[in-house]
Amino acid sequence: MLPVVTSLREHFGPDRVSTNDTVRTQHGRDEGIAREAPPDAVFFARSTQDVAEAVRTCAAARVPVIAYGAGTSLEGHIAAVHGGLCVDMSGMDRVTEVNTGDLDCTVEAGVRRIQLNEHLKDTGLFFPIDPGADATLGGMAATRASGTNAVRYGTMRDNVLALTVVLADGRVIRTARRARKSSAGYDLTRLFIGSEGTLGIITEVTLRLYPVPEAISSAVVAFPTVGDAVDCAIETIQMAIPVARIELLDERQIAACNAYSALDLPERPHLFLEFHGSPPSVEEQATEAGKIASTHHGDSFEWARTNTERAKLWKARHDAFYAALALRPGSMGWPTDVCVPISRLAECIALTEEDLDETFLLATVVGHVGDGNFHVLFVLDPSDERELAEAERLNPRLVDRALSLGGTCTGEHGVGVGKIGSAAKEHGEDTIDVMRKIKRALDPDDILNPGKIFLPQ
Repeated sequence: MLPVVTSLREHFGPDRVSTNDTVRTQHGRDEGIAREAPPDAVFFARSTQDVAEAVRTCAAARVPVIAYGAGTSLEGHIAAVHGGLCVDMSGMDRVTEVNTGDLDCTVEAGVRRIQLNEHLKDTGLFFPIDPGADATLGGMAATRASGTNAVRYGTMRDNVLALTVVLADGRVIRTARRARKSSAGYDLTRLFIGSEGTLGIITEVTLRLYPVPEAISSAVVAFPTVGDAVDCAIETIQMAIPVARIELLDERQIAACNAYSALDLPERPHLFLEFHGSPPSVEEQATEAGKIASTHHGDSFEWARTNTERAKLWKARHDAFYAALALRPGSMGWPTDVCVPISRLAECIALTEEDLDETFLLATVVGHVGDGNFHVLFVLDPSDERELAEAERLNPRLVDRALSLGGTCTGEHGVGVGKIGSAAKEHGEDTIDVMRKIKRALDPDDILNPGKIFLPQ
């Protein structure tokens, strides 16, 4: 590793490569349960050519390379399990092109989602994908992120038009152009989306943009049980009401959000909803959704009537992870997620809630229930072996339940190191073998984020 550090310092200057223990530790863990594995050094990139030079240097020495955006992933994606060089992309934070007439933009990988929407605020356009954290767009593409708006606007897979990628040998490719569709060969863009930095390092992203809706209305509604709330969400989707957001928070999570975000909601399961469109269409959507809620024993809608109230409501939803941790100061969170077909969602969540009612662990449930995706957060003391063992018992039960219902082991967190076994169970050996062959074709020396998604054969 030392020759790589020496070479990069000679090329870029000593301040661009750090071997400081604190810096290495910061770049070796994410927001999930502690899977800390610091890299041997951290390189601060400022351009695609910087990344290419760093990868070429590492490839010559067969040193692992791990891309780092904001460190907000949840399944150990950035853990340097085999050491190596972490390439910090946060300095690549330029919005390089906005094409308002074509509803698209191109950004460097280190641009964050809130930063992009601030940049766009005078154009009448916005980018809708919003995982709870203020993640980088490159990281969001690499993990195939989604968020609360996915039920209407889709995920990163649906909203990335093209990528600039540095391959394992340092070559730079562009996966597509800005056209909205193409039949010109393999869809390399979607090959790299969700690849978690194992096939190439994403350095630029071209994204779809959307007009800011003429009218936006947000509301909350409380239900007697989680089952009632989920049934309401399912019927709302099945009745083709074009709701933009429909989020579930169980009573434990509502209590946490009340305390952390200064809300005053009854401590019962809730749906948070949002409607986008013209004023008449928003009113119609809300009326129809309200009728469905009432048939499932929901209270009347409580509206966020101003932009400030609406922003507070959704910030509380995005801060749910930290709100749950605040219930137990000094704790850490073990977040997990699954996604099932919408018709099986009520069953999956009901059985999961039974597990959580019976366990001694503190755990909350939130969900992007409009697309069948929900999250469980175990709030625990990572030094307590009994608590870790209980979470390790419950997490596979959740995954097995989702798989038995036709679902997936992760709807948006990704595999990283945390769900390697779950992904193998979901796909089977033959499918995993195809993934390994793609990996070997693009990265024969296994230097790009090794030890993620699947184990070596």
